[in-house]
Amino acid sequence: MTQAVGFLYPGYSAEDDYPRLERILTEAGAEVGLPLVHTDIGEDAHRVDALLEMGSAARLAAKVEEVKARGAEAVVWACTSASFVFGWDGAQQQVRELSATAGLPASSTSFAFAGAVRALGAERVAIAATYPEDVAQLFRDFLKAADAEVVSMRGSGIITAAEVGTWGEQEVLALARGGDHPDAQAVLLPDTALHTAAWIPALEAELGKPVLTANQVTVWEGLRLLEQPVTCPALGTLFA
Repeated sequence: MTQAVGFLYPGYSAEDDYPRLERILTEAGAEVGLPLVHTDIGEDAHRVDALLEMGSAARLAAKVEEVKARGAEAVVWACTSASFVFGWDGAQQQVRELSATAGLPASSTSFAFAGAVRALGAERVAIAATYPEDVAQLFRDFLKAADAEVVSMRGSGIITAAEVGTWGEQEVLALARGGDHPDAQAVLLPDTALHTAAWIPALEAELGKPVLTANQVTVWEGLRLLEQPVTCPALGTLFA
């Protein structure tokens, strides 16, 4: 019987990763649907004030009934920056409010990263971020709260998700290479606006280590909420 995990996705940028991820999982034998609903983001800006508004309870709640109508049995806020920007405690409150509003298990991409790092047993990670440095530093702080050591961090200074969504494979590979560090046991690419679903094996082959990308870990977290683990090497070490 097919189960569904719903995603609240901010705006429009790399939302086509989700049907791609669903297709890859289906080919691996999973019986899961990944319905996605777009939230109103307000201003498209990787700036703290804009991100706090983007991830506000009211903006998420406004789309909950729509994603439930798509058959969702769990819901994930498919955004990294507009979850970690609240800090560890604030991001937990965000998820609790989303769960209460939906009446469903809920999580967010930031907690998906924390859980994925633990699942890999990685103690030292590197961050290859599209964000400006100050926003990337908040993700570093979030991971520290999850007991992960960040051995290096690279921000790219990109302000809008719309611009990030235009990046292709070569730009994503360059981002990952530039953010890697010899001591890192995994490299994290924390932006759901970044297309990565088709390139995870290439990223891991390039770096010779696990790579965690935002849309990949978001779907992994959704499957965890459904208690439906899936083996799918096409989605990298995390799924293998």
